[in-house]
Parts: sequence; C-alpha cells; structure tokens
Amino acid sequence: MSMNGVPIRILMVGEAKDACRLRGLLDTEDSSHFHIAHVADLDLAAERLSTEPADVLLLDLGSKQQQARSYVQAARAASPDTPMVVLSESDDELLAVESLRQGVQDFLPKEPLDRLTLVRALRYSMERHRLQKNLQNLSLLDDLTGLYNRRGFLALAEQHLRMIQRKGAALLIYLDLDDLKLINDTYGHLEGNRALIVTANVMRACFRQSDILARLGGDEFCVLMIDAGQDSDQQVRKRLRQRTDFINALSSWKFRLSLSVGIAEVPAVQQPSLDQLLRDADSHMYEEKRKKQLRSADSPALKQTTIA
Repeated sequence: MSMNGVPIRILMVGEAKDACRLRGLLDTEDSSHFHIAHVADLDLAAERLSTEPADVLLLDLGSKQQQARSYVQAARAASPDTPMVVLSESDDELLAVESLRQGVQDFLPKEPLDRLTLVRALRYSMERHRLQKNLQNLSLLDDLTGLYNRRGFLALAEQHLRMIQRKGAALLIYLDLDDLKLINDTYGHLEGNRALIVTANVMRACFRQSDILARLGGDEFCVLMIDAGQDSDQQVRKRLRQRTDFINALSSWKFRLSLSVGIAEVPAVQQPSLDQLLRDADSHMYEEKRKKQLRSADSPALKQTTIA
C-alpha cells in the first residue's frame, strides 16, 4: 500500500540497467503505489531534488564500491533531509555498519534482492527517518513555548554566524520577562506559564521565520536576526513595545506583560564568539532592567507595560 494513498516517490542514483531492474521488482498489480525516477549521478540528484522532493533516495554504489564512504557522505550532503537506502554489490557488513553510522537508513546487497525485501526497506527507512526527525525536534525545542531551547539555539546560531560573516547586518536580541517569579507567586504558575507563552507569541509576531527564536530557560529569551538589513536597535525595540502594548490593551489576563531588552550588534568582520555576543546582549538587558527599576518602585508586571 502507498502512504496515505499517495505514491512513494523514489529517486534512484545509479546505472539505468539497475533502475530498470528495480522497476521490474515493483511492477506488479500495485505498481501505482511507487514512482521511480532515475538519475546517473549525485549532481543530477541534487538538482532534481531541489525542485522535485523524493520520499526515499536509493543510492546504488555500483562501481564506486571502493569509494563508498566518501560517496555516501556526498549523497548525504546533497540531500540531508531525505531518507537514504544504499544498494551494494556485495553483503559487506563493515561497509553496512559504516553507512548506517553516516545516517543511511538501510543497506541492501543487490544479490539477492526481491520485491518484499526492497519494499520493506523503503517503508521502514521512511518511518525511521520520520521518528528520528521527531526526536531531533523534541531535543531542540522548548516544550512550553515551541521556540528553540538553549541547545537548539546554540546549534543553529553557530551555523548561521558563519553566514552572517558573508552577509553582515545582524543583531542578537536578549529578552527577559519581567517579574516572572512575582507573577507565579501572585497569580499562580498557570498564569506564569501563560506569560511565557505570550512572550513567545510576541516574538513570533515581531521577527521573521528566518530569524532564530529561542527560550534559553526560565524567563530568558533570545533572537538572532540573520539579516537585519535596515533594522536598528531602536526599530526592534519599537516593534516589541508596540506589540506588547497591543497585547496588554486587549487581554483580560491578571498580569501585564513587560519585557526588558538588550541588543548586541553582530559585526561581519572580527566577529566575537557566540558566547561573547550573548554576554554583551545580556549585559545590555540587565542595564535596561536596572534603569527600569530605578524609574519605578512598582512592578511593571502588575502595574504598567514597559519595554526599555
């Protein structure tokens, strides 16, 4: 059976004669459940996958058996988000284990290979890949807000900082939800959790999908703006202030949302480390919080909305 009534899309990389053989194995009364496309090499595979995604990449090692490790690595780089099944000329256990360690979902010798074995490998590889992606997402996301957690932010931000070195104009924004402990103590932890979720929604409304939004833990949030363009420190603060005031004006919650903000510019050259950027933004945030506390002895979470 096909997946949800939609044919399983298979892209095979290898020789045409092997693609014909695979079509023959799947060419039965339910052949409409599979759609096999064929390309001769990885460059063509990457080009095709950029416009026509596949459910499974079937990689035939063929004459590249001796270069299997580098070939599989190149295939993974060409399509990191597509589950891969490797076809080998021989039942090489060491090569199979090495391929699995590289992220391949299954390793099949071409002789003998029957229809049942092939279909099972294709389906199992898709399901294992889906489960692995779910587990990966769970380990990188904050359960309460759905933003990235600290681990997810650090992993993604490190990758994107290398891109920023080429593009420039980036900002790292550190946000603190004012008086979360007071909200918890006064109104209960359900309201405290609501305040955290509302903060995450404010961030989603103020930043783009390409920006990296995270809850680092407790009442601390962070954003890495990948391509800030014309956005300045004051423009970012203004957007956050307007959105927070809008939310507070319409809400019937017991608390009033208040955020303290610190922003560090990310230079395109002589770029500090991510840890240093976080420390700089965090320091700016605490300075704004200190000024806010000096201006008013009252809690902004209970009395007024303020974004420094």
